[in-house]
Amino acid sequence: MIKKAIHIKSVVLGVILLGTCSIAQSQPAGDTWEKSLQQKSVPNQPVFKITHPDYTISPHTGMTREHWKQMALYLLKGAFSYIGNINDPMQFPKERGKSYPRQASQVPTEKLEGLSRTLFIAAPLLKEDSNLVLNNIRVADYYRHQILNLLNPQSESYIKPQEKNGGPSQILAEFGALAVSLFYAPEVLFDPLTKEQKDLLAHTMLSYGDGKTVPSNWKFFNIFVLSFFKDKGYQVNEKLLVEYLNKSLEHYRGAGWYNDNPAYDYYSMWAFQMYGPLWAEYFGKKYYPEYAQKFLKNFDDLKQEYPYMFGRDGKMIVWGRSMTYRIGAIVPFALMGLQNDPAVNYGWMRRIASGVMKQFITHPDFMKDNVPTLGVYGSFEPAVQPYSCRGSVYWMGKAFFALMLPKDSPFWTATENDGDWENRMKKGEVYNHFADSSNILITDYPNIGASEIRAWCKVKLIGAWETFRASENYNRLSYNSAFPWQADSVDGVVSMNYLVKNQQKEWEPLRLYDFKKFEDGVYYRDAVLETNPGIQLQLADMPIANGILRVDKVSSPVATEIRLGHYALPQLGKEIITTRRKVKGKDVVIVDNGVYQLAMVNWMGWKKMYDVSTKLVHPESRYSRVINTAANVDGDTQHTFITLMLWKRSGERWSDEELLPLKKTEVHGSAITIQLYNKPTQLIK
Repeated sequence: MIKKAIHIKSVVLGVILLGTCSIAQSQPAGDTWEKSLQQKSVPNQPVFKITHPDYTISPHTGMTREHWKQMALYLLKGAFSYIGNINDPMQFPKERGKSYPRQASQVPTEKLEGLSRTLFIAAPLLKEDSNLVLNNIRVADYYRHQILNLLNPQSESYIKPQEKNGGPSQILAEFGALAVSLFYAPEVLFDPLTKEQKDLLAHTMLSYGDGKTVPSNWKFFNIFVLSFFKDKGYQVNEKLLVEYLNKSLEHYRGAGWYNDNPAYDYYSMWAFQMYGPLWAEYFGKKYYPEYAQKFLKNFDDLKQEYPYMFGRDGKMIVWGRSMTYRIGAIVPFALMGLQNDPAVNYGWMRRIASGVMKQFITHPDFMKDNVPTLGVYGSFEPAVQPYSCRGSVYWMGKAFFALMLPKDSPFWTATENDGDWENRMKKGEVYNHFADSSNILITDYPNIGASEIRAWCKVKLIGAWETFRASENYNRLSYNSAFPWQADSVDGVVSMNYLVKNQQKEWEPLRLYDFKKFEDGVYYRDAVLETNPGIQLQLADMPIANGILRVDKVSSPVATEIRLGHYALPQLGKEIITTRRKVKGKDVVIVDNGVYQLAMVNWMGWKKMYDVSTKLVHPESRYSRVINTAANVDGDTQHTFITLMLWKRSGERWSDEELLPLKKTEVHGSAITIQLYNKPTQLIK
C-alpha cells in the first residue's frame, strides 16, 4: 500500500477548499450565548409507536429490522428539526443542571458532539439510502459539509489541530467516534471528499489520535483514528497504535468484563466489547490478526454472561455512569450477528435488544424538544454527569450498528424467545452468575423476571474530581432491572443502602466497600464510613426466590444512628398503598404501586420500620415511596441486623411462608446459622 505522509503548513489551513461553507454569525457575547440555545422553537414529535408489529418472527416485542430503522429515523428526524439549512450545527436546547456547556468556550465541543454522535444514527441509514432527505436537507451533504466546517478556521465549528504533546480532551473522544462512522460508511462520508480535504481531515484528526489519552476505554478513540487513516494509506504512528491495543487488552478481567479504571459498569461490558469486535471487523483482521483474535476471544466470554444482566422482558439495569446513553448497551448483542455462531441463541439476543429499545424509545418522557432527555426515562439530574451536553445522548446511536447486519443475518431471522428464562430457569428458584476476577455477582429472579447486580464501589467523595463515582450511580448495595435506584436527595431517607449519621450530624451513605467472598450463595462485603473508618459494617447478601436476605453486623467506636432502605417504588397512576402486618411476631411493611409490591421484614435488630413518601428523587415518577428501617448503635458494641427485602408482582397474595422464609436463626459467636424452609442449614460467617 502506498503511504501518504501529511505535510500541511499552517497557512493551508485557512485556504483549503471548503467551497460549500459559509461563514456563520459570530458567537453571542457575554452570558447571552446560553440564552441563545433556548431561542429556537420546533414542533414536538409524538411518542414513538410500533406500527404493524410482526408477532410471528418477534412474538414478544413485535419488532423487526424495519422497526429498528424506523426508530433510527425517528431519532434523526428529531435532531434534524433543528437544522434549517446546511450551515446549522447539531446544537440543542440545554437542560438545566450540571451538564455543559457552562461557558462559551465549550460551545465548539458541544457542536462537535452533536455532529459526531448523531452520525452514529445517520451512518447506517445513509449506508442503505445515500439520498436520504430530512427537513428538506440532504443528510449525506449535510454531514460532509459539517465535517469540512471542522477544518475551516472561519467557521464557528472549527476545531484547531492539537499542538504536539497536547493532552486528551473531549475532542479526541468525538474524533474517535467520527472515525468509527467513517469506517462504517466511507463511500458516503469520506470517499467523495477531494484529496486536499481528505489530507486536511487526516491532519486534524491524527493530531489528536496520535497523542496522549485517558487510561480507560478512551484508548479506543486513538486506536480508531490511527486505524482508519492507516487503512486509507496515510502514515500513522503504528508504534502508538500497538501500545494502545496492548494497554486496552490489559483492562480485561475475564468473564466478559473489562475494568474501565477504576470502575466496573455497563461501559465495562458494552463499550470495550463493542470497540474490540468492531475494530477487529473493520481493521484488525486485515492488519493485526493476532490482536483481533484476542478481542474476539474476550467477546466470546461476554456471550456467556451479558444476557443475564437484563430482565426477562429485556429491561436493563440502571447502574453506573452515562445512563443517558441507554440503548447503547445493546450493541454487543447485535455484534454477535457478525459471527454465525451456532452456540448463540440469536432469537434471545434480539429479544433482549428489542426489549431495551422499547423500554426507552417508546417511553412518553424519553423525548423533550425532539431530543432524548438527559436522564433515564425523562430528565433525571442525579444520573447526569458534568461531561455531558444535550447532544451527548446520541452516543446511544451506536445501537443502530445492528443495521450493519444484512436482512438475512440470524440476528434478524431467528424467532424471538426468552432463552434461559423459559428453558432453564424455574420459578421458586434464584440463579447467580459470579465473576471471580471482577467479583461481580449477577442474579436472576424467575418469579418476577428481574436481573440484579452487585459490583465494585470504593471511591471517596471527599476530594474526588469525579464525584459521581461515589454517588448513587455506584454505591448501592445492589441494582435491579425492575426497581431503578432512587436518589439520596431527601435528608435521612435511603434506598438500597445504609445511611449513618456522621460526626457532622449529616446522613452519610456507604460508598467504601471491600469484597470478601461469594460462598454458598452469599455475597460478603465489608464497608466503612468515609468520614469515620472506625464505623464498620460486615455485609452478607443472600438472594432468595422473592428477594434478598441480609445478615449485617455493625460496629462503631461512637454512638450513632443507622438506617437501611429497600428499593423504592414509583407512583404510576394511582396512589401507592401501604400495608402493615405481623407474621409470627415479626414486623412487616408492604408497599404496592399497582405493578409491584415491595415488602420489608425486621427479623432481628431494628427498632423501627416505616415507609416514606418522596418527591423528585425517582427516575420513573415525580412521586415515590420507600421502606426504611432505623436503629441506634451503641459505641464499642457489635450489633447484628437480619432483614428480609422482598418483592412480588401487584395482585399476588403473600403467604406467611413467603413473607417469612426464615425458619430460625442462631448466633454462634461471630457466626450465624440460618435455616430457610425447604433449604439446608447455612452458616453466615
